[in-house]
Formats: sequence, structure tokens, C-alpha cells
Amino acid sequence: MNKTLLYITVLVIATCGLIYELVVGALASYLLGDSITQFSTVIGGYLFAMGIGSYLSRYIERGVAQRFVEVELAVALLGGLCAPLLFLTFTLTSLFQVALYGSVIAIGTLVGLEIPLLLRILKDQLKFKDLVSQVLSLDYLGALAASVAFPLLLVPKLGLVRTSLLFGILNAGVGLWSTWLLAPLLGNPLRLRVKAVVLTVFLLAGFALGDRLTTFYEDQLYADDVVHASSSPYQRIILTRGKRGFSLFLNGNLQFASIDEYRYHESLVHPAMVRAGKVERVLILGGGDGLAAREVLRHPEVRSVTLVDLDPAITGLATSFNELVKLNRHSMTDPKMRVLNTDAMRFLAEGDEQYDVVVVDFPDPNNFALGKLYTTGFYKLLKKRLAPDGVAVVQSTSPLFARRSFWCVEQTLKAAGFWTQPYHALVPSFGEWGYVLVAHEAPARHRALPEGLQFLDESTLDSLTQFPPDMGPVPAEVNRLNNQVLVHYYEEEWRRWN
Repeated sequence: MNKTLLYITVLVIATCGLIYELVVGALASYLLGDSITQFSTVIGGYLFAMGIGSYLSRYIERGVAQRFVEVELAVALLGGLCAPLLFLTFTLTSLFQVALYGSVIAIGTLVGLEIPLLLRILKDQLKFKDLVSQVLSLDYLGALAASVAFPLLLVPKLGLVRTSLLFGILNAGVGLWSTWLLAPLLGNPLRLRVKAVVLTVFLLAGFALGDRLTTFYEDQLYADDVVHASSSPYQRIILTRGKRGFSLFLNGNLQFASIDEYRYHESLVHPAMVRAGKVERVLILGGGDGLAAREVLRHPEVRSVTLVDLDPAITGLATSFNELVKLNRHSMTDPKMRVLNTDAMRFLAEGDEQYDVVVVDFPDPNNFALGKLYTTGFYKLLKKRLAPDGVAVVQSTSPLFARRSFWCVEQTLKAAGFWTQPYHALVPSFGEWGYVLVAHEAPARHRALPEGLQFLDESTLDSLTQFPPDMGPVPAEVNRLNNQVLVHYYEEEWRRWN
């Protein structure tokens, strides 16, 4: 028996096992939102199921090697098909959560069987202490490889469907080569080899059709035709086209619809621009689609615009997708623009240049990675980079649908030492949407609105700060890095509307 190949087997099955867990967690988060709950329940359920599998291994007393190969083939089938079947269940039935947690339990139980069975196969080859240390070390190493490769390589390059199919193929390969590694322990290896080959061919066919499968599922998920779909290390990017023009979705969440995005972006940018003492140096955090930059560049006094967006896939799309380039009026290639793909918090912390206007246009705080950009720590960094007579504005979710979340953002900005002015505007694609204007002290009005706006005029601008009773202030805690209360508020409130 070749121990080296058996150790490689341990490494492969450990990597595959964690990949299936990550695929299911990411898919659940993508389709259902509420990433904290989805990943927590998927990981917890998966580990619990692995414990069940480990316990059940004690009842396998005969034919351990054959059971091990059969388990590998079963994992290959269920794990490899988990993403396509879950997408299909979501689009065609109302039983998605049953299928989700059923697959978690089934795959987890089978994965939990693997290592105990393999340990029993190897028990006559090594001393117990060497057996346990080497097998478990390789198991953990495989988990590390999976956790690094999944966000950096697999999802951006392959997507969820082809990733699950690829690792199903690897598991089937483990089952196939195990029929030779363990041949002396198998009663009838030929039958197992035939099953492994048939399964491998089946999964390879699925992998070859993976892009078509993904396109089919996403066509069912969106009301309009999908005209662009890609994955980056940070998010799934979808552009659709329909009667309302075209729309951008990130991880399933609408970012804008071209038919009414002008309402959102005019309201985001111009209230800050007309109140800042100067508007020569402007910083945009987020806004990689170039639409906020388009509004900033309407002001002829602007000399430079620095745009910081983490994802180069978004800023690249803003210069390559023709309809978006037309919509943002080539703002991303304007000579005044400087585009940086880096983390906004790091950018603020590492520099000292101050800006006359800062436009903060991040996605809503639906996970901890985004929630950190709405904390007192982030806003204190922002305050240091805002010129003495400068004005900043923060996109702050809906004061109607997520009322406590909106006022939490406002309270957090106050806690960071800002003067604040909350306001809102109706954007039909989103509903009532909220913003908070901030400065070192209450700013005066310094300039008129630029010409050519579709939504804002002087009377509309003055009305934005008026809140009806159902959107007025409510008590909310300050969002800090060590509590991220805003993420909990946000998930709780938006869950009522989904």
C-alpha cells in the first residue's frame, strides 16, 4: 500500500470537504442574504453532521476499504452537484431551505465518515501517534488550502457551480485511485471502478456545461435579461437589461437601475457640493460605477477627483461596458479622475491629504466587512481627511425600510465628532432612501446647483431634510468596530421586507 498516495488522498478529501461547506454557505448568502445567519447555520450544521458521520463510522465493522470508496463516490455525487441542485431548487420550488440544510447534513455526514475510515485502513501501517498526527495535520492543511483558494481563485475564476463540480470530480478521482491503492482489501474493485468512471464522466460533463447552467439559473432569478455576469474575489456582479433600462446587482442586491439612478446620485452628491467652502479636491469612497463621479464633475471648480473602490472588476466595468460608460458620461476616464483599487479604511489611515468634499457611497452594511465602514473608527479617520470647511455625505440606507439602521448611522457620525444633517429622497427602484450630510461645523450655502439636473432644484433641495413621522428619529446604539450593531439592525429590519 502506497502511504504517500494515501496521504495525498487525505489532503484532497480535506480540501474537498471544506470547499463544499464554503460553496453552500456562499450560495445561501447569495440567494437569501443575511450572510451572518447563513454562514453560521451552514457551518454549525455541517460540523454537527461531521460529528454524526464520525460516530456512525463505529458501526462499519466489515469491508472498511470498500465502504471508504463508496463514501468517496457518494461525497463526489452530492458535493459535486450541491450548487447546481440548490440553484435549481431555489428557482423552481419553494423548498430551498429544506434542500439547503438537507444537503448540509448529508454531505457533512459523509465527510465525517472519511477520516475515521481512513484511519482504520492505515492503522496497521503506522504507529498510532504517527498515524493521528500525520493524518490530522494533512486534514488541517487541506482545510487551509481550501479556505485560501476559494475566495481568491475558485469563485472569481470558476463561480460556485463549476467549483462544486470540480471538487466533485476530485472526490470521484479519489474514489477511483483508491480502488488500486486499496485493491488487496477490496473484494470486487472492478465494479467500484466502473461506478467511479461513470460518475467522473457525468461530473465532467456538468463542469463543461457549468457556464450554461449558471446562466440558466441567473436568468430565472432576475426579471430582466442578464447581459453581463462575472465573479470577483469580492462579489458576484450581474448586469441586466429590460424595460427599465439596465441594472447592476452585486451579490443579488440592486445597486442602481438606469431609469432612475439620477435621483439617487444627484441627491447623494450635490447637497454636499453646494455647501462645501471649496470643491477643488473631491474624494469618492466606493462608487466604482462612475455615476457619483459624473455628478461631481458637473461642477467646473473641481480640479481633481480621487475614487477609491476595492474591486477592480467594478471600476473596469465602468470603463468597458458601453451602456454604463454612456450613463456615467466617461467620468472614469476624465483627466481629473484618479482611480485607486484599495481598501477605503486603509486609504484613509495611511494618508494625510485633506479633501474639500468626500462622497461615501458604499453598499449597505449587510455584513461585517461592510459594517466596519460605518463605524466610529472609520468616521474618525474620515474626519481627519476632511478639510476644515469641507463637507462629506454618507449613503445611509432607507429611513423607511431600515429606520433604526439609518438613525444608527447618523448617531455614529455624531459620536465621531461630526455636525450632521440627515436627509432623504424617493428613488422608485429603492423606495425612500437616506443620506447624512456631515461637516466639522454647520456649513453655509456657497454655490448654486449646476444646470441640467433632472431631479434636484432649489425647492426640492430644501424639502429633503423634512422627515414624516414614520421615518423620524428612533433610539439606536452607536456602531463600533467591536460590536457592529448596525449589521444586526440592518439584517433584522430588511428581513421584514424580503
